[in-house]
Amino acid sequence: MSLYKKPLLFNQLLRGRDLETQDLGASISQYLELIIFTRFGEHRFKPDFGCEIWELDFELIVSESTWEEKLRQSLLKSITTHEHRIYDVNLDVRIKEVNKFYPLRNISEIKKRVEIVVTGRIQQTGENYMFSTALYLNPLST
Repeated sequence: MSLYKKPLLFNQLLRGRDLETQDLGASISQYLELIIFTRFGEHRFKPDFGCEIWELDFELIVSESTWEEKLRQSLLKSITTHEHRIYDVNLDVRIKEVNKFYPLRNISEIKKRVEIVVTGRIQQTGENYMFSTALYLNPLST
């Protein structure tokens, strides 16, 4: 079974070349990114596909630990429901404040960054698997 790298470059097919492939770990990572960046209801045929970060992004964060746990539970449910190539899934979600300085404008911004780490085991091989990403909140960006 071939796992194709995204985005699919169909012009490669028109030139008589095969689409670029990737390994299982990279394919799982791309799928996890898709889950994280998809809003509930955005996928017409799977309305439960995605995660709650879009609803939580503009929510006033009164308790960081409560916010982190809400996002962690949402992601855990989506990943265990939709990504069957990994098991024994564990998630760590942490909010950190990051000071970003823009020298051309001579301004400094303090933004909240969410760090997400997913660990588990690959179903096919039993190997350990780890994925991590960080997102900036308000507005959500990478």
